[in-house]
Amino acid sequence: MLTNWNILFWEYDFLSPNWLWLLAVVPIVIYFLLKKERNKHGEVKFSRNEKEQQFLATSWVVRLREAIILIYGFIMILFIFALAKPFHWNSQENFDENYKNGIDIIIAMDLSVSMLARDFEPNRMEASKEVAKQFIDGRQGDRIGLVVYAGEAYTACPATLDYNVLKEQIDQLDFETLEGGTAIGTGLGTAVARLRNDSLPSKVVILLTDGSNNAGDISPETAAELAKAKNVRVYTIGVGSNGEALSPVPTPFGIRYEYAPVEIDEQTLKKIADKTGGQYFRATDEKSLAQIYKEIEKLEKRKMLDKQYKTEPPATPGAFLNWAFLFILLTWIVNYSVFKINE
Repeated sequence: MLTNWNILFWEYDFLSPNWLWLLAVVPIVIYFLLKKERNKHGEVKFSRNEKEQQFLATSWVVRLREAIILIYGFIMILFIFALAKPFHWNSQENFDENYKNGIDIIIAMDLSVSMLARDFEPNRMEASKEVAKQFIDGRQGDRIGLVVYAGEAYTACPATLDYNVLKEQIDQLDFETLEGGTAIGTGLGTAVARLRNDSLPSKVVILLTDGSNNAGDISPETAAELAKAKNVRVYTIGVGSNGEALSPVPTPFGIRYEYAPVEIDEQTLKKIADKTGGQYFRATDEKSLAQIYKEIEKLEKRKMLDKQYKTEPPATPGAFLNWAFLFILLTWIVNYSVFKINE
């Protein structure tokens, strides 16, 4: 009890919440105590010298006495919260974890040839694959799927709880399996289509690209409208450093590399995120990309876990009692040292 000082009541649940109705009485009690204090007349006789009498007549002493009354009211509130038997679910260890309320997540990954740019280590594509696998390892109870796109799109793995199979599919990704181009709208539309109407209520697409839409039959705006209609949140990630990057250039003799400006259609990606209630992020290196996935994980984790508690948790009123006794001691010291009530 002595180590608990948290009295943020909104962080607690209560085993006996009916006691909280007494809180309505506290302002009334404080009102009458303050009224009585202000209507007091100097009727108490005591033998003090003139200096002490003038000291007790100063305005700040009057304010101090009113403050003490307010502290009395606060002490009453603390005791009422203690009577309501506050507890923290997080302090209860006897529970089962139920992941039935997980999230459906589709990762839509750009596999266009520009993803071979070497401003990430070893390149954007391999860095994106590794960070995506780390993100998958951090989830529990979520069905996660994978859609890949370049000039066209296909489903590499339907939403599944078998994360090992999903990560194997990620390892096998290769830009040569798709037509050239960047069909952001087609990639997003395919990802949204994988989130069936009978899927979980929480549906998310993580759309990753390093360019702008230049292929496909579906515009990014149309795909965003489709996502909004199906209540799918879309988090968009623009991948690429600022300025220029060592980028691949296809030639008849294979791919050669030369420095080229990084061109990401951030405006379109922001519009997609805003329209669907998601967020847009910019990843300029592997570290920032990993941090973005962690941020998305935090944003969506609140919907995934449901704990089934086996027993009623114990009440933990210690924090409220600790503060109550501390303020009781404080008022006693003030009354004794300033007003000498006990003399």
